[in-house]
Amino acid sequence: MTNPLPTSHPPLPKPQTMAERILSQRGNKPVYAGELAVVEVDQVMVVDSIAQSFIQRMQQDLAAVPKFPERVSIVIDHVAPASTVSVAQAQKEAREYAAETGVRLFDVGRGICHQVLMEEGLARPGWIVLGSDSHSTTYGAVAAFGTGMGATDIALSAASGKTWLRVPESVKVTFTGELQPGVSAKDAALEMIRRLGADGATYMSIEMHAGDRFTRGQRMTLANLCVEAGAKVGLVVPGGEILEMYDVPEWVYPDPGASYVQEIELDLSALRPRMSAPSEVDNVHDVAELRGIKVDQVFIGTCTNGRLDDLHAAADVLRGQKVDPSTRLLVIPASSQVMEAAMADGTLLTLIQAGAVLGTPGCGPCMGRHQGVLAPGEVCVSTSNRNFIGRMGDKDAKVYLASPAVAAATAIMGRVALPEDVHKAVL
Repeated sequence: MTNPLPTSHPPLPKPQTMAERILSQRGNKPVYAGELAVVEVDQVMVVDSIAQSFIQRMQQDLAAVPKFPERVSIVIDHVAPASTVSVAQAQKEAREYAAETGVRLFDVGRGICHQVLMEEGLARPGWIVLGSDSHSTTYGAVAAFGTGMGATDIALSAASGKTWLRVPESVKVTFTGELQPGVSAKDAALEMIRRLGADGATYMSIEMHAGDRFTRGQRMTLANLCVEAGAKVGLVVPGGEILEMYDVPEWVYPDPGASYVQEIELDLSALRPRMSAPSEVDNVHDVAELRGIKVDQVFIGTCTNGRLDDLHAAADVLRGQKVDPSTRLLVIPASSQVMEAAMADGTLLTLIQAGAVLGTPGCGPCMGRHQGVLAPGEVCVSTSNRNFIGRMGDKDAKVYLASPAVAAATAIMGRVALPEDVHKAVL
């Protein structure tokens, strides 16, 4: 007698988002949004502004040393070089701690933590990368689960080699069409934030589907700004040059039919240059609407837009032009590698001849602690990621966020402008 055919089949695995797939693989069991996952950590990144707290947690609270020193990096970038004696002392302690424990140290001038880790191969597809900086979402550009944490959680991860995470729900963003001339990934990112809102993806994963569009640097801009919608992580589905630069495991990709709390589509071909007005990142407008606002300072740099392509975009606008006498232009490359490349190809010369002031690779005035803080009432156009009250100096200063090309045009005109305005002025 043959066995009867089963009347039902075992349930198929539930389709997973990108975040669910990565955390399932790294935690060695299937997990879904809302559940807890314990995962191994591939890289812990500590910035100078939190290094003292991190060291205190490790030495006094935990009485521990890093379990895997090769998985811990300290980057001196937020106030580099040191601006006060107390900052210098904190950085000295960070150097001593690195020498004692064997963790990596990237000292003054190497550059911004997120750019440096990417250049050093310390963020890779499917990795878990924790940083003591909120813009650690940047690592999602290469499909690493990158997220920011405070000193205590960072120390616990360094001491144990693991962390726990609540698996985030996911928002799906699909990019269609192609960017038009003069429009950049920064404009796409700002439009995405406008559509989602400043709290529209709180503790969620923003999963970006871009096909083969965007370079690694452009993907870093997109992932970087995801935290400005409250996201825990920003993940760009691998494609284009990412597939040439990295071995991407199959389990990184999201499943067809995965569940998302929200889905939006962004047509790049219809996008115009965008600008975030004070004092919220999601207060996004067409640059043309803000044309003519007088600007005291322009800042091109940061982990959002301080890469070589960004400096090229600015130089293309500034070539043969001069910065308006009433406006200051600060340019700070994201890393020493970016600076060297921009020096080798003549980009820095173009910027300096136009009137730019060059700074040490690092965060610069982005967080308002040195190298170009703003006075009361001053207006700045910045390629950075935040324009909160007091972010870059006095609480009465105003910060507008824009792309490198728009920032460069603004520096030339002395007021908010588009590159096309520069060409018209010349004619």
